[in-house]
Amino acid sequence: MSTYDHDGPTADHPAPATRAADGPTTPAPQGSPSGAPDAGETRAARAVRMVSAAALGPYQSAVVRIGFAATWLFFLLRELPHRRELYGPDGPWSWDLGNRLVSGNHAFTALLWSDSTLWFEFVYALAIVSSVLLLLGWRTRTASVVFMIGVLSLQNRSVFMGDGGDNVIHLMAIYLVFTRCAQVWSLDARRAARGPVRDRVGPVLWAVCGLGLAAATWRTSGSGVFGGGEWWLWVVFWGAWAVQGLWWAVGRFAAADARALLDVIANLVHNVAMVVIMAEVCLVYATAGWYKIQGSRWQDGTALFYPLKLDYFSPWPELSSLLGTSGVIVMLLTYGTVMVQVAFPFTLFNRRVKNVLLVAMMLEHAGIAVLLGLPFFSLAMIAADAVFLPTSFLRRVGALAGRLRPGARLPEQRGQRVDEPERPRTLVG
Repeated sequence: MSTYDHDGPTADHPAPATRAADGPTTPAPQGSPSGAPDAGETRAARAVRMVSAAALGPYQSAVVRIGFAATWLFFLLRELPHRRELYGPDGPWSWDLGNRLVSGNHAFTALLWSDSTLWFEFVYALAIVSSVLLLLGWRTRTASVVFMIGVLSLQNRSVFMGDGGDNVIHLMAIYLVFTRCAQVWSLDARRAARGPVRDRVGPVLWAVCGLGLAAATWRTSGSGVFGGGEWWLWVVFWGAWAVQGLWWAVGRFAAADARALLDVIANLVHNVAMVVIMAEVCLVYATAGWYKIQGSRWQDGTALFYPLKLDYFSPWPELSSLLGTSGVIVMLLTYGTVMVQVAFPFTLFNRRVKNVLLVAMMLEHAGIAVLLGLPFFSLAMIAADAVFLPTSFLRRVGALAGRLRPGARLPEQRGQRVDEPERPRTLVG
């Protein structure tokens, strides 16, 4: 499990050459301190340098982290009075039924380790705490793994609870573990910006997680060794825990070349995870759009009329009735939804068109939240869409939020540099 935050420098892991304005240091590629391509550099070499020299999309990964952590946190808090009926011992999906399901699909859930109410309350509380920590970006490597465990434990305990947004959170919780999503807008980034300090909390947290892993592994094996349908998950957990210990040891004792190698590997993993997140979003919209095209109600432009007339999906009956009585509005919304979803994956290389459709999709999900009463589905999809937001826009939002914070000082007032090295332009840039 991940405990040593490697998204910023410490005394055990010195800072590289360049520093971002509002985040931890960013490594500069060899032979190109400014980030510009070297003379005579081939396209293949330039591509390798671009994907390995830095973790791309720092603002996009941060807003995805914040968005999904906030969505899951709000859901857990809203369902706090009904938590036992949804996922706990008082639910219609009993502990025995859950065991039978998991024994067939080998899904991971810590809630089936015991039928104790106290154990359920502990897991639910841990899910809330990990969501808060991931939202704030405190020890993000650890928080992301515990956040994933909380999401999988609750959702796999009662698979029939959810509105579609739970599937998106389920996948993104796994992907976030592989990203360096605390480079900006996090407590980790703030700690790293203060300069190199010896990390004492990280090793302690790493040891505590190791003890927890040992206890959980023994509990699920029945014989003190790997066993059961979840054995491969424990290999993954123990592997991640060992890698973080290796990272700390290399940062503390090894030469600079070894630290640089691990940093390049971390950048590659982060960039691949970001590509997977973008591909996932495109796949969701492409499949949704093409399936809609095949439906007769979407073809004749009346598909949105029917959910507007369902009492179960009408938190504002007057507003739903007003929209449902206008055939022109229903037709425009129906056809517009299909066109935006089908067209979006084909506009990624045209920034202006992509940004227009991105705004349209976010407004669409905001409308779903208001008209159909599906706020957490909409929040999850908006958080996923945020991976395509332009960096310039996110930087302006961050600067505005910094100015609105009471007692906040601008970077130049804090004596920090405000220039940031030019990053290569990407789909998320």
